[in-house]
Amino acid sequence: MAFAGREVATLGGGCFWCLQPLFQELRGVDKVVVGYSGGHVKDPSYELVCTDTTGHAEAVQVTFDPNVVSYEDLLKVFFSVHDPTTLNRQGNDMGTQYRSAIFYHTPDQKETSERVIRELEAAKLWDDPFVTEVTPFKALYPAEDYHQDYFRKNPWAGYCRLVIAPKVSKFRKEFRKNLKK
Repeated sequence: MAFAGREVATLGGGCFWCLQPLFQELRGVDKVVVGYSGGHVKDPSYELVCTDTTGHAEAVQVTFDPNVVSYEDLLKVFFSVHDPTTLNRQGNDMGTQYRSAIFYHTPDQKETSERVIRELEAAKLWDDPFVTEVTPFKALYPAEDYHQDYFRKNPWAGYCRLVIAPKVSKFRKEFRKNLKK
């Protein structure tokens, strides 16, 4: 649920552990919850989602102030930190839960998402075409507590050091002017 004057974006770009810390550092973002979206099973567990049978993607739901950070700016961050051209895969993570997905909440979000994808494809930043799905938001089922703020809670875990920390470092350099102080 959004706060007064706030909007919500729901994005799937591979492992939600990688996305959450980035959006949490953006100025204008109030809250980031990791969970499961886009599937057909109500309130799935992580273990069930990992069976690749529920249709869910690992996703982040970002509550933000559109007067400080626009939806388009969130998409620019999103597309800079994952590969939108690999179907059901991000790095070594494979399965439909790791797909690139935008779950739009409004017709404006749908239109903006499709426009940004067209612009980025035209810019030829990637050799292959985008496979990011743009579908209506239906639900986000929050992930188990141990997944929330995983990077903050486990900075020395192997995956955090080898995969997430380099993404966070790159993000901080690229979006320095947009970070919370």
